[in-house]
Amino acid sequence: MRWRGRQRSQNVEDRRGQRARGGGFGGGLSGGPRRGRPMALSGGGLLLVLVVGYMLGASPADLLRIVGGEGPIAVDSRDRVPRGRVPVDVPARKTGGVGDEAAEFVSVVLADTEQTWERLFREDGRRYQPPQLVLFTDAVQSACGRNSAAVGPFYCPADRKVYIDLAFYRDLRDRFGAPGDFAQAYVIAHEVGHHVQGLLGVSGRVQQLRQRASRAEGNALSVRLELQADCLAGVWGYHADAERQLLEQGDVEEGLNAAAAIGDDRIQRRTTGQVNPESWTHGSSEDRVRWFRKGLTTGDVEACDTFS
Repeated sequence: MRWRGRQRSQNVEDRRGQRARGGGFGGGLSGGPRRGRPMALSGGGLLLVLVVGYMLGASPADLLRIVGGEGPIAVDSRDRVPRGRVPVDVPARKTGGVGDEAAEFVSVVLADTEQTWERLFREDGRRYQPPQLVLFTDAVQSACGRNSAAVGPFYCPADRKVYIDLAFYRDLRDRFGAPGDFAQAYVIAHEVGHHVQGLLGVSGRVQQLRQRASRAEGNALSVRLELQADCLAGVWGYHADAERQLLEQGDVEEGLNAAAAIGDDRIQRRTTGQVNPESWTHGSSEDRVRWFRKGLTTGDVEACDTFS
């Protein structure tokens, strides 16, 4: 990616090194943490909870109850990157502190998503309100509760913020086999896609449907929501390349590889040896690649209708 020297976003909040406060997991879409309400995690957050749970031997049903707000989960994070380490594909500058270039990379990607979505919303007669992106270490307090870095990057609709511990990018390379800077950018663009869904009213409608749906039906709705976020990430990639020539040779392959690496079927097969489509919340590798590619090739938001 040709990201160095480009505009940075002003919507980045750096909480790295701060200790998170507050209670355990929990929280609804319309406010702070509340016992018994669904945990408002989107994107990579829910997926990483499932991955860690699989590794610890928890059943999919138990994990879904946990992320549905029915109880906390304790995760062993001893295999995570030590404090202060930075993404393996984005080297840290020797001046300005460890991790400054990694933070700059994320800020540039966020700024580019802002350029894309501000224009697309304006052309549709709407006003785009960009999310804030919060950098944290180990754990963070959001309007959706206190969340460990083990859940991975996530979007909290209650405060309209994207949260990421930059050490996740090492997991993306080593655990999921998806290296590359565009793979890392795809993660941010996917979470921003959830923000776009919220502004368009899609997330709210899905949440209402899920409250009346069975668990299987709710999972199916979650899959459609996640696949649409993949497609919206692709829409950003299309315009970033067409208008600002952000992509280099091999970047598209990196992004598609990342989408495939975090498909529910691939994760289940690797962690449990079995595939259970009824428990999927993000979609298969094939579907995630297909919808991300659709956004990348069309650049059209209307092409991202995963609910029809």
